Amino acid sequence: MQSTAQSFDLNTLQNIATGVLQVSALVFLLLFVIGVLVVLYLYLSDVTQTKQAIRRNYPVIGRFRYLFEHLGEFFRQYFFSMDREELPFNRAQRAWVYRAAKNIDSTVAFGSTNPMNRAGDVIFVNDMFPVLSENFAEPRPVIIGEGYCEMPYKTRSIFNVSGMSFGAISIPAVKALSHGAKKAGIWLNTGEGGLSPYHLEGGCDLVFQIGTAKYGVRDSKGKLSDEKLLELATKKEVRMFEIKLSQGAKPGKGGILPGVKVTPVIASTRGIPEGSDSISPNGHPDIRSVDELLEMIYRIRNVTGKPCGFKAVVGKSEWLDEMMQAIHRRGLDHAPDFITIDSADGGTGAAPQSLIDFMGLPLRRSLPLVVDKLVEYGLRERIKVICAGKLVNPSHVAWALCMGADFITSARGFMFSLGCIQAMQCNKNTCPTGITTHDPELQRGLDPADKTERVANYAKNIVYEVGTIAHSCGVAEPRELTRGHAQIINDAGMPVPMADIHPNAETRQEYLKHYARGEAAMQVDK
Repeated sequence: MQSTAQSFDLNTLQNIATGVLQVSALVFLLLFVIGVLVVLYLYLSDVTQTKQAIRRNYPVIGRFRYLFEHLGEFFRQYFFSMDREELPFNRAQRAWVYRAAKNIDSTVAFGSTNPMNRAGDVIFVNDMFPVLSENFAEPRPVIIGEGYCEMPYKTRSIFNVSGMSFGAISIPAVKALSHGAKKAGIWLNTGEGGLSPYHLEGGCDLVFQIGTAKYGVRDSKGKLSDEKLLELATKKEVRMFEIKLSQGAKPGKGGILPGVKVTPVIASTRGIPEGSDSISPNGHPDIRSVDELLEMIYRIRNVTGKPCGFKAVVGKSEWLDEMMQAIHRRGLDHAPDFITIDSADGGTGAAPQSLIDFMGLPLRRSLPLVVDKLVEYGLRERIKVICAGKLVNPSHVAWALCMGADFITSARGFMFSLGCIQAMQCNKNTCPTGITTHDPELQRGLDPADKTERVANYAKNIVYEVGTIAHSCGVAEPRELTRGHAQIINDAGMPVPMADIHPNAETRQEYLKHYARGEAAMQVDK
């Protein structure tokens, strides 16, 4: 009886095994047939289409070319590129931001991988007697608009969040930036997409940016509305207003937000139809000259009672002289309270490659140009200088301070702190980290509470390390850095004093009284 049971079990197992094999064979055969049909379909599709020569000449196999081309950017990033090879930001630059945002050890060992003979790079000049820790000082406060508006803005912040429009970045990203900026004591620029409730949620200081489409402050005809300006000015979080004339990555081109990213809340914030492409004009129709720009600044400051300046990419520089002369002709109350200089290698969510690669001056040329022009016309202390453009590491920020900037702002640096992996998908609504997408499934990965801490950590750690550079240079705080504290590598690979390449400008005799007045104001600030 036991033998019969064992025989039954063996027969059952054999039957099951035979059945599994038969089913597997049928499945394999079915998949094989489907595969053959798919290949046949692809073959016929390729040989009959006329748009791609590779597919027509090499049907089916030619498709792998496009697959490998797409995958190549990811393989290069993780397997083939050296630490300091990638663009726009290399792995070493990104890795420092990631470590700073996580507040983990950012030291490195053995030696520098940064070549110290590359033309254009900066080297800081250490002092034989660095500042001792007991003599470290906080960055001195800077007052923007003092004496020219009802509510000037006073802040110690050095490194702030540059303009990223709500729409270009997601709701959880805006939330994290707002809360993180508040925690770090820095400002957040709204970008040209208007003021959303998520900007206000964290309670940080805000710079409201007025783009060419006037989103958030436009009337029914698309023109600037004094009523809406005044309404915004009543919000205590809004500390300044910035007129955006141009953007580093695309001077001469308006903002571009693909329709797939124009959700109901974005549409209501901007005052545009849901799902339609949001394309701003390539310039302000009501600002077509230096005089009209100064008149608009004067108007916005008077309506809001708060500082007003403008953002621009420098290309042709003749307008700078024209503007400085117009300011002296009209009076200092018509001067911008600040100028934000954007670099030609600045970031964007979407831009034509012909502009992103070849238009405008990089910050290394435009920042000293603007600073020196302000000094030449005796306006350096009246007009504060903000700069932006690939300034994501401490050395970049310290360089800008040496060159004469009052403030530095960054967008992509803070995107890295949010978790950006430089996937270059900003214009496709497929950002894998949830920062520049409005796909709820992708946004789910971005936790605002966690990223708030990272934003704050990044801002604090970068200022801390800029302070470390300053102390090594022999000054107590970052705002004391000057052109005498840095050298620039020349074409022969040798360091040359920054002050030799960019000599300190001198104020013209006829404008010395304005410079002296500004110097006195600066001493009061200190």
